[in-house]
Amino acid sequence: MLTRRTILGALAALPLAPRAFAQARLSYDLVAKPLADGIWMVEGATDHFSMQNGGAIVNITLIKGDSGLILIDTGSSRRYGEALVTLARSLDIRGISTVVNTHHHPDHFFGNQVFAGTPILALGETRQAALAEGEGFADNMYRILGDWMRGTEVVPPTDVIAGGDIRLDGRDFLALPLGGHTAADLALLDRRTGTLIAGDLVFHNRAPTTPSADLPRWIASLDALDAQKPALILPGHGPADPTGAAITQTRDYLRWLDTALRDGAQSGLDMVELMDTPLPERFATMGAQPQEYQRSVTHLFPGIELEELPRGN
Repeated sequence: MLTRRTILGALAALPLAPRAFAQARLSYDLVAKPLADGIWMVEGATDHFSMQNGGAIVNITLIKGDSGLILIDTGSSRRYGEALVTLARSLDIRGISTVVNTHHHPDHFFGNQVFAGTPILALGETRQAALAEGEGFADNMYRILGDWMRGTEVVPPTDVIAGGDIRLDGRDFLALPLGGHTAADLALLDRRTGTLIAGDLVFHNRAPTTPSADLPRWIASLDALDAQKPALILPGHGPADPTGAAITQTRDYLRWLDTALRDGAQSGLDMVELMDTPLPERFATMGAQPQEYQRSVTHLFPGIELEELPRGN
């Protein structure tokens, strides 16, 4: 049976006409920003997936280990993973020694296939979710990104990481197995520098995404991260934060979103009316707004409406 990915793959293999030639040279211009002792971040765009950004919307972290670099998340495609290999070798000729996936959304693990033979660590529930949902994500990514996705195959994490104090390639971390953005979200606190690699539990000046969200659990996870008092926060999306403002901002937005949706349900608003609700100024200027808020209404409002509507006897 032909799938959308099969058709797109077949089209990508056809000889390219002159107008399509530029697309064949699509490439990522990745830059590693040094942020702490042996830690670099590749900062993604604060937009949605698009042909213009090639899906490069996620923050990637590289950390110096004893035998190479520890890579936290691998990006949205095989092509992106290959660009990470090149970038890593410019920082350390030994390249990538260990890979960690913070959760199962496609912009965080679709570069995995490039690192075959390298340990790819994640929470057990993340591995299960990648196996269960990866192919569906891939169909959607091929539809949105076209040739940027050429050759990308779904490769779930290979090894399960536990919580607590762990050592990766000679470097000590506190692994925090949390959830709320998805069913399983891993954050890592680098013991040497106090740097928190928060994954998508934390967004900064970019609206949080909610397709897999449990808002109360997410807010509780943010409280747990805040309690670690990190010296530097690397969010999943948006600029690095040395102040703690990113956790505060994400929590503030999620609390407002939960209240707005529940108030809307109690007032009898429908989804279209809720989508037209003006955003508070402090949230309206976030990246990907108001589209991300509108998507959150579609993700979350049906369930909240069922919770809030009066039940008959």
